[in-house]
Amino acid sequence: MHKLLTDKPGESMFLLGNEAIARGAMEAGVAFTSTYPGTPSSELSLNFFQMSRESDLYFEYSTNEKVSLEVAAAAANCGIRSMCMMKHVGLNVAADVLMTLAYVGVTGGLVILTADDPFMFSSQNEQDNRYYAKFGGLPMMEPSSVEEAKEMVKDAFELSEKLKRPVLFRTTTRINHSTSVVTLGELPPRKTKGDFIKDPMRCVTVPAVSRGLHVKLLADLKTAQGMAEDSSWNFMEGKGSFGIIANGVSYTYAADAVKDLGASEKIKILRLGFSNPMPEAMIKDFIKGCDKVLIIEEGEPFMEEAVKAFAQEEGLTLPIAGKNENLFSRLFEFDPAMVRKNIASFFDIELDAPAPVDAQGVPDLPIRPPTLCAGCSHRSIFYAAKKACEGMDVVFPSDIGCYTLGFLPPLGMGDFVVCMGASSGTACGFSTVTDKKVVAFVGDSTFFHSGLSGLINGVFNNHNYTLVILDNRTTAMTGHQPNPGVDMTELAMENYNTVDIEAVVKAIGVKHVSTIRAFNVKKAIETIQESVAFEGISVIIVKEKCALYAKNLKQLKGKPFQVNPDKCKNHMECINALGCPAFYVKDGKPGIHAHVCVGCALCAQACPENAIVPARSL
Repeated sequence: MHKLLTDKPGESMFLLGNEAIARGAMEAGVAFTSTYPGTPSSELSLNFFQMSRESDLYFEYSTNEKVSLEVAAAAANCGIRSMCMMKHVGLNVAADVLMTLAYVGVTGGLVILTADDPFMFSSQNEQDNRYYAKFGGLPMMEPSSVEEAKEMVKDAFELSEKLKRPVLFRTTTRINHSTSVVTLGELPPRKTKGDFIKDPMRCVTVPAVSRGLHVKLLADLKTAQGMAEDSSWNFMEGKGSFGIIANGVSYTYAADAVKDLGASEKIKILRLGFSNPMPEAMIKDFIKGCDKVLIIEEGEPFMEEAVKAFAQEEGLTLPIAGKNENLFSRLFEFDPAMVRKNIASFFDIELDAPAPVDAQGVPDLPIRPPTLCAGCSHRSIFYAAKKACEGMDVVFPSDIGCYTLGFLPPLGMGDFVVCMGASSGTACGFSTVTDKKVVAFVGDSTFFHSGLSGLINGVFNNHNYTLVILDNRTTAMTGHQPNPGVDMTELAMENYNTVDIEAVVKAIGVKHVSTIRAFNVKKAIETIQESVAFEGISVIIVKEKCALYAKNLKQLKGKPFQVNPDKCKNHMECINALGCPAFYVKDGKPGIHAHVCVGCALCAQACPENAIVPARSL
């Protein structure tokens, strides 16, 4: 039995933040869950997926975040408690649904989890999604700890049903990926079947209907503000004439810092957990009792702007600060030491900081950039594309996935990456306004997510480029989640269909379509050359299972290779052209770690001396 299905109220369990949120949703009676996977929210999806195999919970990996929110919105409007989860940039994809769903509302609780990623540990930007709550007129909640996240998500469902609106549940990486002891609550029975009551004057958003819906949305937002004033998730602690207003994990850093500084009698803290709409009266009362106020929030000055506006309305002139060059940055994550230092500086409190460790004479840690795995099929295709396009002036748009890492040396294959699916769309622009050849790369999951529309655009407008679809049979970078092209029978799962990429590509009118295997390098080079020479849209589908995924399925059959020292002339093509982590250099000579090599044979085909051979042959 999945551990999160343990029905022992009062028992303690050590959980990851995402696990705690999943458990909290189960304790709230969630019955319908959907997602497109994205870090830092991926483990949340995984746990729902696993629990759905053992319970009556419905879960699906949707084609993209927009679809994920659409299916959850429909379920919630049948009276079913639903949850849709995504990383922060995924909410951009779902925003088209979100902004109008805010008008329409729901009849069953709908919680939309947005997992923000300060410092961009695994993301292309660090946008602050709190602004979506303000933009859409939606209530928002933000937990400050793992334990609190589990409990707060239950209230988020209650809040959604009281207001009949979706609720944004905003987390950050530090909450999603921290671990803590949580106390289990009761698991209620789920309501898994509902009914859709037709109500076109609410659900059909033609202009005449939407005008009335906007009026009601603003009225409900005012109601929500009153609820925020009384919410137990917004509270004040401590005393003194100095004030701190904080949210999320910043609150825990601030609370610890005040204790460490011995300033509990000088500084009081207002924690905002129900943070949109803001509890205006509570904030105004708080700042009226302060001589100075420091706003501590990662990301943008979301709270700071509001607090300063409240102070102006009340005619208050006390110093209010947060984001400036001497205090907190809009960049990256905070840490406890930074928060402690800035609190001490702003309130002029003596800081007895520990002396820094003397690191003189200690060598710097070697730089360890992320890299494609040993045996990754993307490396082989990048190598082949580079060889095929030698002597040409080529632009290589790429996309979001493991293959993004191909932009790093020595492969250097990735010239433009902005968002999911953009490779096929940006290729249209590059091919139109330059005289350069364009070869774009997209993964199978990303192709289904949003790459298809750009390709259709290319066909319709008669653009001229080659799209290489890297079909590694899984959504690899976020943890091997399924996508519409995956053969689910390999995972011992039935009642799924498989969408054939080649059939889709041909059906939309692509005339030049090739399907190849990644590790036949000679054939790959020839195919890429033929496709690049074709005038118009050409597509190459590279079918090669992710090495780690194949290993998990016990399908990895390759044996390790090694360098024959008698043949090796030290050309270093294996090192300088491939960058495979199975290789090492010792005494100026290349070698292969047998326990890392998976036997893909790419290096053997790249070696000009044929000096790389199966280990058993020497």
